[in-house]
Amino acid sequence: MLPPKTLPKTSGAFIAQRVMSATDPDNALFRGGDPDFMTSLARGLHVIRAFAGVDRRLTIADVSRATGLTRAVVRRCLYTLKELGYAGTDGRMYFLQPRILNLGYSYLSTAPVPIAAQPVLEEMSETLGEASSVAVLDDGAVVYVGRAATKRIMSVNLGVGSRLPAYCTALGRVLLAHLTDSQVDIELSKVDWTQHTKHTVTSRSRLEELLVEVRHEGYAINDQELEIGLRSIAVPVRNVVGTVVAAMNVSSQASRVSRRELLERCLPVLRNAADKLSSQLLPPR
Repeated sequence: MLPPKTLPKTSGAFIAQRVMSATDPDNALFRGGDPDFMTSLARGLHVIRAFAGVDRRLTIADVSRATGLTRAVVRRCLYTLKELGYAGTDGRMYFLQPRILNLGYSYLSTAPVPIAAQPVLEEMSETLGEASSVAVLDDGAVVYVGRAATKRIMSVNLGVGSRLPAYCTALGRVLLAHLTDSQVDIELSKVDWTQHTKHTVTSRSRLEELLVEVRHEGYAINDQELEIGLRSIAVPVRNVVGTVVAAMNVSSQASRVSRRELLERCLPVLRNAADKLSSQLLPPR
C-alpha cells in the first residue's frame, strides 16, 4: 500500500486542482525539445487552472506556488489575461472574469454528452429527489460535464467543470473499469493515494479488485470514501455502438439513504436514465 497523503485544509480538500509541478506530463518544462509546443500558451493555461480550487482570489505568489512557475512568469501571464478580459485585479489579488467561461462553453455547447445529458439528469433527480451527475475521465480525474442537484450534499459545492479523483469515486471507478489494462495502468500511475476518509481505498491491488467487480456488476458504489456522509452509485453511459463514453451517478446523504436503498430504489432508475442518454449518443465519425 502506498502511504496516504493529506492535503492541506486550504487547498479545497479533494476537489482542488492538484499542484501543477514539474512531474506533470503536460508541464512545459518537459516539452522544451518540441519545436511545435507553445510554452507560453502552456504556462498561461497552468495559471488559469490555479484558480480552480476554493480560493478564487489569488496573489502572484499564490499562483506561483500552485503552478511551480516563477513569479515573473506568473505576473506576465496574469497581466496578459487581464488585458484580454479573462482576469481582473484589485492591485494585489487576482481573480477570473466571466469571459473565462467562453473557453469551457465551446466544449459544453458542442460535445454530445453534455448537450444530451442535462434533461435526462434533471428528470432523474426529480424522480428520486437526489443529486445526479454525468462525468468523463481526464488525467486521473473525473470531470463533471452535467449535473442536476436538488440540494447541496457535500461540504464543497460541485458543478459542471468540477474535478474529483477517479480512484475513490463511483463515477471514476466505472470509467476506470471499462478501460483496457494498459489504459488502467496509465491512469493509476497518476494517482495521489490520498486518505480522504477512514473508508478510502488507498491500495492499488485492492482498487484493481474493485474494478473487476464493477465491470462484472455493471455499477459502482462509493460509501463515504471521498467524504464522510456521502454515498453514491454510478453506472456506465455507452454510445449506440456500446462504447463507454461517460459515467452517470446518483449521490445522497448516508444518514438518509442506505446502500440497500441505493441498489433497490436508485439503481433501476439510474440504469434507465443511462440507457436513455446512451440511445442519443452516436459514435464519433
